[in-house]
Amino acid sequence: MSDILSKVILSPQQSLRDALALINSQALQVALVTDAKLHLLGVITDGDIRRGLLDNLSLDAKVTLVMNTEPRTASPMVSKKQLLALMQQHSILAIPIVKDGILIDLETLKSVQQQTQFENRVLIMAGGFGTRLKPLTDCCPKPMLKVGDKPLLEIAISNFIQAGFSNFYLSTHYMPEQIRDYFGDGSKWNINITYLHEDTPLGTGGAVGMLPKETPALPTIVMNGDILTKVDFQLLLKFHDENQSDATMCVREYDYQIPYGVINGEGNRITQMTEKPIQRFFVNAGIYVINPELIGNVEPNVYVDMPSLLESKIADNGNVLMYPIHEYWLDIGRMDDFKQAQVDVCTLGF
Repeated sequence: MSDILSKVILSPQQSLRDALALINSQALQVALVTDAKLHLLGVITDGDIRRGLLDNLSLDAKVTLVMNTEPRTASPMVSKKQLLALMQQHSILAIPIVKDGILIDLETLKSVQQQTQFENRVLIMAGGFGTRLKPLTDCCPKPMLKVGDKPLLEIAISNFIQAGFSNFYLSTHYMPEQIRDYFGDGSKWNINITYLHEDTPLGTGGAVGMLPKETPALPTIVMNGDILTKVDFQLLLKFHDENQSDATMCVREYDYQIPYGVINGEGNRITQMTEKPIQRFFVNAGIYVINPELIGNVEPNVYVDMPSLLESKIADNGNVLMYPIHEYWLDIGRMDDFKQAQVDVCTLGF
């Protein structure tokens, strides 16, 4: 239990006097009523107590008589940005964080407005040839193609900066000088950028092997440089840490409709007919979180793609998880994708 949470919890047997003392002693203006197992029973504010007193309740009355038994709560997977919007929409100063009915945290307006800073490394793969986007990539590396008025790579980096990340590594190969000349050491954005140049393409997993080994022992976020997305990287990292994952792969649900009627049978006998069924799969979204131990297993300058690296960890009974993303995501691999990105970047406010 966090220190802030322990200071605002009451039992159902306590009185309005206790609640008032607690609220006055803290700057949070709220008290949370739970049972012994931390099931959230209700929320009390100063206003609830005042209304109770106006209804002729005494200060010795139990808190259960005035508490809000249907308070606004949120799950641990709700981002700070979403919490802030919720607080502003409903003019509230705090939201209990609840999982399976159990109170696990309390987010306040002050806490969600504070920007968390992460020391974790971010590795962005920016070395691809962009063959399917020719002729646009004849003279420009794909991550430097402009989506709206900014290079795709700058949009990706800006999203990470807004989430509190500042330690970047860019893997380069094709036309690396354009990327270096534009981003430099990252000081223009108040971040640190280190370049990992691949003399020959090493794949997503191989580039990981070029990361320095002496950096802080924290998970690294790895992302393909041709992705336009609004994934909440704070929540992704939180999911990875809370589930003690060795590696986490972001996945997207992909629907494929078979254009024909599908027939099932036993011998010559038809047992079922399904007209143009839809099959659903999870597909690799090109965003990963990997632990330092896994990075240490990658030999420098050896080609390996990320799925193969994760498969080796799975074979060793490692805890490799998938993280379904529902936020906007677009893999800009074809010309149609690039054209779609030009529309989306204007309407979604990247």
